[in-house]
Amino acid sequence: MKESKEKKSERALAILNLLKQEYPDSKCSLHYQSTYELLIATILSAQCTDKRVNQVTPGLFKKYPSIEEFAHSDLQELSKDIHSCGYHNQKSRSIQGATLTILNEFDGEVPNSLDDLVSLPGVGRKTANCVLGECFNVPSMVIDTHMVRIMNLLELTHSKDPKKIELGLMDIFPNEEWVKLTHMIIDHGRAICIARRPQCQNCILTHVCPSSLME
Repeated sequence: MKESKEKKSERALAILNLLKQEYPDSKCSLHYQSTYELLIATILSAQCTDKRVNQVTPGLFKKYPSIEEFAHSDLQELSKDIHSCGYHNQKSRSIQGATLTILNEFDGEVPNSLDDLVSLPGVGRKTANCVLGECFNVPSMVIDTHMVRIMNLLELTHSKDPKKIELGLMDIFPNEEWVKLTHMIIDHGRAICIARRPQCQNCILTHVCPSSLME
């Protein structure tokens, strides 16, 4: 039987409250000191673990201490500096292109709207929403692999398309909780709802999760 929007919203709120009890300190796991540093770290995090990115960025941000330094860097050298994050040639072009665009079109300031952010080379909705939520306090939802997988298991979505998932979840979760929700789901995905071996026996969401192996 199809779940009504009202029932789904009620279950979403129950899930949210349980996650807040379990992960009260959830936050962005990427390390950064400024908006442009988060932008670059998020670009680097594509197809790469946050842990690896956090190992690379301290030295990277020391070597390139400003947007100007990244924008006018030697592309081949920058590519070598981020080699261990994977897709280094593509990511170095994205970083240089994004920082050049920020300098030339946004007076050296990272823009604070979704449309402007996704106009930057190498920046999609995921990166843009991360920056908006973390640095500009704009209600936004980052749809990463944990969010896609776990929200499907919870049957709060039946889509694999990140944009459709984002818009659907925004409709059933309070907007002041969107940023926190993503961080809690990521923590839950790393600790309990692990892709290859979900630990349903230890999960606080079993009674509100249609996919629970404990049912």
